[in-house]
Amino acid sequence: MASDPSGNSKFGFAVAVSLALAAVSVCLWRRRRSRELESRIRELEASLKSSSEKCAAERQGRIRAQQALRKAIAQPQLENSEVTSYPMRPIGIVKSCFSTRNGTPRQPLIVPLARACLLFDVSRVPPASLEGLEGYSHCWIIYVFHLNTDLEKLWKETSRSKFKAKVRVPRLKGEKVGVFATRSPHRPCPIGLTVAKVEAIKGNTVSLSGVDLVDGTPVLDIKPYLSYCDSLPRARVPSWVMVDSSLAVASVNFSGHFSSTLADCWAVVGKSSMYASPEELQKLIKEVLSWDIRSVSQRNRTHESPVKEINGKASDITSDIDDLHEDGSEGLEKAPLHSKDIVYHLVLERFDVSYRIYSDGNVFVEKVTLPSDIPDTNSEGIKNQYEE
Repeated sequence: MASDPSGNSKFGFAVAVSLALAAVSVCLWRRRRSRELESRIRELEASLKSSSEKCAAERQGRIRAQQALRKAIAQPQLENSEVTSYPMRPIGIVKSCFSTRNGTPRQPLIVPLARACLLFDVSRVPPASLEGLEGYSHCWIIYVFHLNTDLEKLWKETSRSKFKAKVRVPRLKGEKVGVFATRSPHRPCPIGLTVAKVEAIKGNTVSLSGVDLVDGTPVLDIKPYLSYCDSLPRARVPSWVMVDSSLAVASVNFSGHFSSTLADCWAVVGKSSMYASPEELQKLIKEVLSWDIRSVSQRNRTHESPVKEINGKASDITSDIDDLHEDGSEGLEKAPLHSKDIVYHLVLERFDVSYRIYSDGNVFVEKVTLPSDIPDTNSEGIKNQYEE
């Protein structure tokens, strides 16, 4: 059968038209899809802009509210024309080897073996807040002098508080200087600042060493120690600050039976200690007593001055709130004693250490006991209140 050239030509034309129409259709679809995507993008951009503006407005609102709150707090009260305190409360508490103020170092890091644990309130300070702190060797600790005997004066009107502008300085043998030229705990605002070595971090607990903090100290904040800006080698200080010999003792010696009595006490309460062995605890005792931890009034006592016995602890009749290590307790009995007969007490954890210090600066550590009247500050009570 003969082919029809005209038929092939028509078929080819039809195929070409179909392909052209398909290409046009695809092109139109792509344009329509592109317009839809552009429209969607514009909608998303508008939504993002609206959300950003809303967040910025909310942030500005919060800032204005916070500024108004601070202004309201700082406004003098009509009742007594005094500035209201800012709302602060502790975020953690210190579990320290120093059970009482007596014996707690006057400065940080001078007793390297002095240990403590800083326990944070997990309801306010999540463990994640401590991430990265392990990269620093030391940290600053801002805390409250909660055991000051004159705290009630701070809540009185200024005209009636009788707050002392000058305090006695141990290095100046009791001479007084302005409170802001010292690190006395007795200040208009009883806030302390110290530095400690960061030993370890676990959960909501930071283990520290070289501390000068008494057990139970409330902590307001911690900050990392930055050597490049916190250390000032050329800083100027008064000459009396640099006189260490006035507080250093000549020697610290232990009685022949001290180690055995310490071992007996260790067998009873050693499991709750922050120290690994009685030998390590004895090293701590020596480090603490290497500095004269007595108060100014105790060191200036004459040979025949009256003293009183407070649960077996030697103390002066007169109470001196200017000194950190006066415990402010009321005496049970007064009796004249010769200075060489005075037995002093140092309580570390639950260990009550009895010692004498002679006029030549030599310290003789006699014995250690477990006093029944000292609260068990090493119990789990403090720890549990922040882990519940």
